[in-house]
Amino acid sequence: MKFKEFIANRYPALQSRNFAIFWVGQFISLIGTWMQSVTQPYLAYRISGRPFDLGLIGFSSALPTLLLALPAGVLVERLDKRKTVIFLQSIMMFQAFSLAFLALTGRIQIWHIMALAFILGVANAIEITARQAMLIELVGKDRLPNAIALQSTIFNAARVIGPSIVAPFLIFIQKNGEGWAFLANGFSYLFVIFGLLFVQVPFKVPVRDEKRNLVEEFQAGQRYIRATPIVGMIILMAGIVGLIGFPLLQQIPVIARDVLAQLADTEASRAARNSLLYTAQGVGALFAAITLASVEIKRKGWILTLGQYTFIVSLIFLSASRLVTLTAMLIMLVGWGTVTMLATMNTLIQLEVPDDLRGRVFSTYLWGLQGVAPFGSLIIGWMAQNWGFPTAALVSAVTCLFAVTLIQVRHPEIRQRVA
Repeated sequence: MKFKEFIANRYPALQSRNFAIFWVGQFISLIGTWMQSVTQPYLAYRISGRPFDLGLIGFSSALPTLLLALPAGVLVERLDKRKTVIFLQSIMMFQAFSLAFLALTGRIQIWHIMALAFILGVANAIEITARQAMLIELVGKDRLPNAIALQSTIFNAARVIGPSIVAPFLIFIQKNGEGWAFLANGFSYLFVIFGLLFVQVPFKVPVRDEKRNLVEEFQAGQRYIRATPIVGMIILMAGIVGLIGFPLLQQIPVIARDVLAQLADTEASRAARNSLLYTAQGVGALFAAITLASVEIKRKGWILTLGQYTFIVSLIFLSASRLVTLTAMLIMLVGWGTVTMLATMNTLIQLEVPDDLRGRVFSTYLWGLQGVAPFGSLIIGWMAQNWGFPTAALVSAVTCLFAVTLIQVRHPEIRQRVA
């Protein structure tokens, strides 16, 4: 089989020139995004040494999702998706260059990082919805599932590559290495922006501008969620883990610098550990994404359960680990459990919800998953600041274990779901 035929059969979305240009540009941009995602908390913790500051930064970046996730879906339907993504990617580029300028000139402070994290959060809250809605305009309905799978693959591949590339910036550029990493991220946005300037949208969805009673439509979606236990409980579980589980990963710099501290530590060795842990998380996430995309698993309810308990149990063991290798392996399992859990919850909701309610229900799921994250960031940051990361991780993991187990016992239809 020729290479082109293999690509056409295995990855039909890449047959679309428009999607292929966007896909490559976004991959480069995502690598830069993960470089910044690793560098920003590392810099913040190096400046202040306070775990609670990491929680404040997480709060700042996630707060816009709480405020904008639900209305973003309505707003995007009234805008040109491609132009919206270009504009918001430009805002993100400005944010990255601002961080770079402040870091390279030695002026950066915690409040700068918080303010710019909030700006990035505002852009992300709308851009993610616009970008996901734009995919069908690039490839059409038939190729959309493959386009979504390819998007997930590059996202998780970037989680591995980005932290790996950051390591030389932090290890070998002893002064202002973080600033150069931010600058590289700023330039990475140019690839996706210029790519979108040259693509067409052959399957463009007409902009909806008719008058509708949005409150009644929103209420109809909420009534469906309350009347459908499997959907309601998946959203509830997403909210619980989003509140008290996922924000623990914002504390990776604390693990690298404090929990795994050694007598002969240098700034370079701390930076190397930090990059190692982020890379390990990305490797686990990428393995989960490739597995889920390559293997058709019917019993998705059991896969969801496996992902949940892998995530939770790994956090429990992580709270007791003081060895670099063991910690990296546990964080790899955390990454695997995170993606397995999120991808399966996403799929179950997509399969369960009728077409005319999917947008409203799915936006509620995203709000439940990410909208509570600002408060979770503050809670986890406070616990890590006052009790230490190991105790914070143990308390959070046990809380998640109790809540998820209670829901699973009361609603066995979730793990028995076959799709």
